[in-house]
Amino acid sequence: MQISDSKMEYLRLLAKTYRSENETEAEIVNLMTIQHLPKGTDYFMSDIHGEYEAFVHILRNASGTIKRRIDEIFPDMDEAERRSFATLVYYPSEKLELMLPEIKDKKEFYRTTLNRLVKLLEISTFKFTRSYVRKRIPEKYAYTIEELLYGTSGESSYGGIDHRAYIIDSIIEVGCADDFIRVISGTIARVSIFRMHILGDLYDRGPAGEKIIDTLMLYDNVDIQWGNHDILWMGAAAGNRACIANVVRNCTKYDNIHTLEVGYGISLRKLETFALRKYPKADNPMMIASAMMQFKLEGQLIKKHSHYEMESLLLLDKIDYEKGTINIDGKTYKLNSRDFPTIDPEDPYRLTGEEEELMQDLEKEFAESRVLQQHTRYLFDHGSFYKVLNGNLLFHGCIPLTPDGEFDPINTEDGHKKGREWFDYAEKLVRTGYFSKGGRDKQRGIDLFWYLWCGYKSPMFGKEKITTFERLFIDDKETHVEKKNPYYELYDNVEVVKMLLREFGGDPEHGIVINGHVPVKKGSNPIHAGGRLIVIDGGFARAYQKTTGIAGYTLVQNSNGFLLSAHDAFTTRERAIAEELDIKTIPVQKEPVKNRIRNKDTDAGRIRENDIENLKLLLAAYKAGLIKPE
Repeated sequence: MQISDSKMEYLRLLAKTYRSENETEAEIVNLMTIQHLPKGTDYFMSDIHGEYEAFVHILRNASGTIKRRIDEIFPDMDEAERRSFATLVYYPSEKLELMLPEIKDKKEFYRTTLNRLVKLLEISTFKFTRSYVRKRIPEKYAYTIEELLYGTSGESSYGGIDHRAYIIDSIIEVGCADDFIRVISGTIARVSIFRMHILGDLYDRGPAGEKIIDTLMLYDNVDIQWGNHDILWMGAAAGNRACIANVVRNCTKYDNIHTLEVGYGISLRKLETFALRKYPKADNPMMIASAMMQFKLEGQLIKKHSHYEMESLLLLDKIDYEKGTINIDGKTYKLNSRDFPTIDPEDPYRLTGEEEELMQDLEKEFAESRVLQQHTRYLFDHGSFYKVLNGNLLFHGCIPLTPDGEFDPINTEDGHKKGREWFDYAEKLVRTGYFSKGGRDKQRGIDLFWYLWCGYKSPMFGKEKITTFERLFIDDKETHVEKKNPYYELYDNVEVVKMLLREFGGDPEHGIVINGHVPVKKGSNPIHAGGRLIVIDGGFARAYQKTTGIAGYTLVQNSNGFLLSAHDAFTTRERAIAEELDIKTIPVQKEPVKNRIRNKDTDAGRIRENDIENLKLLLAAYKAGLIKPE
């Protein structure tokens, strides 16, 4: 057989891992087995916004997947019983505490429940190899669960003993049934989610963005497409002062100081003292104090980077401080406050001495927060502006377009960028801003975090102007409008969606675009362009639910296609358990799936197929004597 020198060099390296014919044959069989299995279930979630309990609820029920399996596996159970069993799987400790006092024959309850749980786990793991499942079973009961899954059941050759029944009776007799139910339920939830795709906005609004990231860090397969709220926190961690001020303002506005002070150990005591002294009449002195610093710092960045083209945010110099009015786009509006004690009308974008000290202190606190920096590195390690997955395109906000459907060029210091080139350029620059030890590009990258948070042509923001000042100080709601990018009018056009997929390397004929960012209002359709684009804003943020009237969506793709899961508004864990709340699912696949999607049909499967071919070549080299086994 003829093998090139370069290929032989590669095979010798491969032989250091697979050191004999037997090891190579075993790995080929293993990989081919994986290729034939149905693909795992992908979960697409967006806009979690710090709502930790609602997020965990979705993880526990796997966006409705577990309940659908229960309905299919146990048709003889009535709906109320299936709903109760599902809640037990989601919240085993809490549900057992409610159920057990009412149960007379506890032994029979345990026997029935454990049998059902084993059956549910068996069905939930059928698409995975034993090796994959073994790694996800807690060590405490690993042997016992494996025996229940893969051992014999019914009357076996062991002298007529039902092996599974014997194990379950042993668990009950020893008194660890409650604990075993908790462990096996957790295992079901974990194996039900093969991979999570988080399409941005983990932070803000809700009280526990840091807990959400802690939870994600426990899972193996997670990727994140950054949202504008994520990039804001990442910019704050990188030292961008305007981002820091925005983060503090958001936390004080939504009564979310807990995330900063407890989650990340960032003290706001000095800010509170300053705010109460300077803005004693304000309803929320800390929010106003941080907003004032924010507007000044943003003005400094806008003047520093004229190519940002964000002069419309320069409003402090448009105020008539004596009359209490402001001129915006040639029109005069009355301000609802004249209380601006920290602004010098002659130099409105300059921080006062006290504000400068506050910002220096906050910058130090953000930089030295070990947990925040750890979480920021996690976001960098597992995140990006966009992802192409199995021909589909994932991103958070929008792809800047002109009204006629062309890619809108963005002015940068390195020339105009558009489409994928703009995404790649911006991501490279912010990575440099965070990780680089110094140099001109580091500061450019740090500054860019803020533009990506609220810039008109930011792929994470997608609106003409952020109207924070107007919402705070002008009652006239016409000034509050944030005009969206034409993308949001064009995403019903199939040809535009195909253009986006083609630009980013997706499949223009069969792929879909998935993004979040914009809450889907009640009565509106999250599915666009005939199923080729889906907006999956999760609607987790309670602050938005009054406006939207619904609690958003998650998207699930299993080996049979896509399902869109609609959320009921989540209130508390206690209510979810007591009322046995679940979520609804809406089929959205474009066409019937004739054959189940197998691992070989995915991006990972195509890489694995290449590995198989190389291993087959290594095996042939062993057999031909070209490579000697170690």
